[in-house]
Amino acid sequence: MKRSRRDFIKQGTVASAGTYLGAIGFSAQSYRKIKGSNDRVRVGVIGFSDRHKSSHAPSFMNHRKDLNFDVVAVSDIWKKRREEGAAFWKDKMQHDVRAFRNNDELYEAKTADAVFMSAADFQHALLTIEAVKAGCDVYAEKPFAETMADNRAALKAVNDSGKIVQIGSQRRSGNNYKAAAAFVQSGKFGNITMVELTWNVNQPGRWRRPELVSQLREEDTDWKRFLLNRPYEPFNPRHYLEFRLFWPYSSGMPGQWMSH
Repeated sequence: MKRSRRDFIKQGTVASAGTYLGAIGFSAQSYRKIKGSNDRVRVGVIGFSDRHKSSHAPSFMNHRKDLNFDVVAVSDIWKKRREEGAAFWKDKMQHDVRAFRNNDELYEAKTADAVFMSAADFQHALLTIEAVKAGCDVYAEKPFAETMADNRAALKAVNDSGKIVQIGSQRRSGNNYKAAAAFVQSGKFGNITMVELTWNVNQPGRWRRPELVSQLREEDTDWKRFLLNRPYEPFNPRHYLEFRLFWPYSSGMPGQWMSH
């Protein structure tokens, strides 16, 4: 894909908070030479989530001045998170951050050059299609899609657009994992005849959000837009906020953990 100065979204958040956006373009040294507001890369936030606050935001803040980029907008279909996101980034950026009810409004405003994406997993591929067609580069969380049809549609849209898209999978990019892979591939372990892996994890706050579910009202969001290309069903706040538990919004444990 054609490279541009907006490669920042890969180079910019190297390894911080476990979110590595990939060094595939200009170096940080190159960006130190960029001067002036006309060269600033404007970033929009698609989905103001816990993942965004805990991982994207710290990484962004570590590198934004050196690379001359700025969060200028938040798009979220839930009123509560939209308002929280705009206030959060206004405090971080020390200037007003526009809040948009949906991505159409964001892209029509020609506000962003690139976007962070941390919406529901099944939405990533479809929202990426929207973003690249609107002329934005994209950082999207994994898993990127829950169906191959969505994957293929996004791949075509990205290739047609020439925009840059990076998927957040830290275990593909972290230096410690690369070092381990190099050690195995070097043959220093000798002949490997069996590999056994165990990963014990318990994250009740990741999968079930009862307090947040109780706050969500249909009139405060856009349920049909949330569903995108999934079959219509009546509003269900658990499917909205606990989507990892339900098909066709999630593939459960395989999608959450095996994608690593």
